[in-house]
Amino acid sequence: MTTNSSLISIQRSTDTKKKPPQDQLGFGIYYTDHMFVMDYSVGQGWHDPRIIPYQPLVLDPAAKVFHYGQTIFEGLKAYKTADDRIQLFRPRDNFQRMNRSNDRMSVPELDIDMAMAALEQLIAVDREWIPSLEGTSLYIRPFVIATQPTLGVAPSEHYQFIIIMSPVGAYYPEGINPVKIHVESDYVRAVPGGSGEAKTAGNYASALKSQQAAKEQGYTQVLWLDGKQHKYIEEVGSMNVFFKIGGTVYTPALTGSILHGITRDSVIRLLKHWGIPVEERMLAIDELYEAGRNGTLEEAFGTGTAAVISPIGEMNWNGEKLIIGEGKTGQLSKSVYDTLTGIQTGAVADPFGWTQQVEVIGK
Repeated sequence: MTTNSSLISIQRSTDTKKKPPQDQLGFGIYYTDHMFVMDYSVGQGWHDPRIIPYQPLVLDPAAKVFHYGQTIFEGLKAYKTADDRIQLFRPRDNFQRMNRSNDRMSVPELDIDMAMAALEQLIAVDREWIPSLEGTSLYIRPFVIATQPTLGVAPSEHYQFIIIMSPVGAYYPEGINPVKIHVESDYVRAVPGGSGEAKTAGNYASALKSQQAAKEQGYTQVLWLDGKQHKYIEEVGSMNVFFKIGGTVYTPALTGSILHGITRDSVIRLLKHWGIPVEERMLAIDELYEAGRNGTLEEAFGTGTAAVISPIGEMNWNGEKLIIGEGKTGQLSKSVYDTLTGIQTGAVADPFGWTQQVEVIGK
């Protein structure tokens, strides 16, 4: 624990919830008994860090988060190892990225040491909620909302930083089995100079219409093309995306409209560690389809905290279907998934120093 943990007050719940069966968790349906809250006000900074029973928020109807969307969030996970330790995966990277999002949305910077202390303390309090069944974890959602009750269009002078946690299973019903992807040709998600590389709510709200239409056509997610030319591949749903073509793995370059994925970075580093060629560059959708037609497109998969690795078995672009790897999970996708989840759960050695153990005093 960091020394900042001594600043955090703890009010324990007197009404603990019944834990759901671990084979029926779904994603983001159930929540632990406690939450972390910290306030911000101009002149005082971040203050009053506290762990309290999980409960609804009370906000003024004029709170700026409702009107101008000044909010950001993160997503990470805690895992239980076979020998009953608790591990986090690159948690400081999540809070560093959170501060990049804060900067883009004019939200005050968080002290990362304090955020880490809060996270560790909250996990220690609710450690019994961490599931142990294979494929499960404790999903952690830190977020910041603007709470000042004024309607002027300007950055808020008051905020809350909150962390909630949820025991989860697979993000997609398909699990590690391939998903079907619809390529969006009408709407756009983001453009360079916008807020696309920030984890802010509006980016996800604007994606819902396309996602809903894709699901109505039998597709799990949407592949976004660039906002200027509708030509270059960007992200798939809320994930970064990778393609193995002719033995080389390609992923879209970070051009300012794509999220700096922590799982993305982990995959790149893992592939390079294995000696597999990786290129970060702009990749056109017609180039990808040509690789599919001539047989050089071997695998495709999305990456993100929620799903870790999600293989792609089929794509549909302007009515032309492209089957990837006979619609089956590729060998590389499976190896990356097994290795990353193995590192996260302690079953595989971590040569990168990515995992961090949560110390539970007096267990």
